[in-house]
Amino acid sequence: MQILPFYAVCDESSSMTLYIDTLNKALFELHQEISTNPTVADKTRFGLIGFSTDAHELQPLVDLSDLEELPALEASGLTSFGRVFDLLGRAIERDVKELKAEGHDVYRPVVFFLSDGEPTDTDWEQPYQDLLAAAFRPHIIAFGIGQADRAVIAQVATFKAFMQEDGNADVAPALREFAASLTRSIVRSVSGATAAGTGMSLQVDDQVSGFTAVSLDKL
Repeated sequence: MQILPFYAVCDESSSMTLYIDTLNKALFELHQEISTNPTVADKTRFGLIGFSTDAHELQPLVDLSDLEELPALEASGLTSFGRVFDLLGRAIERDVKELKAEGHDVYRPVVFFLSDGEPTDTDWEQPYQDLLAAAFRPHIIAFGIGQADRAVIAQVATFKAFMQEDGNADVAPALREFAASLTRSIVRSVSGATAAGTGMSLQVDDQVSGFTAVSLDKL
């Protein structure tokens, strides 16, 4: 069976305190939509990772139809990018090997990365480069909200990047749009292949309401 793994990697630092409930609700709605769509749930797997001072694998990769609800994110601490890229690399390697051992054809994993601030660790780039150098390196779609640094969000992304149009505006609508864009990507990536009878192809929004697309051209 063809499997496309998705990971939501979400900032849980203390600056997210006022908005973490909104993000949890948006992820709850994602779970409801995917888990009740057997065709999509069967061909995808979903994992949830939160990061602040440390990184936590809140929900290991799973068929969402087998899960009653997603664990909740909780805001506290700083914003360690290095810890989350290290954890993400280890989780992806483990998950891909396990799926292959089960006989599945595994597509390159997809990471939807969300942060509302700049990294508080200065040595995060090495774990990030290690992630990209791995055999199972993922496609990364990065979203910056609030006071996130546009240049850093562009640096993290490998596929597409989006910045909240007004970093001083209410973050809650942006969080809902982040989750909605992730949901659309999961559904479209599977549905297009099912309709055409072909292999899956990653489908990601070109535009997301409340966000501006960020160029990834680096010279």
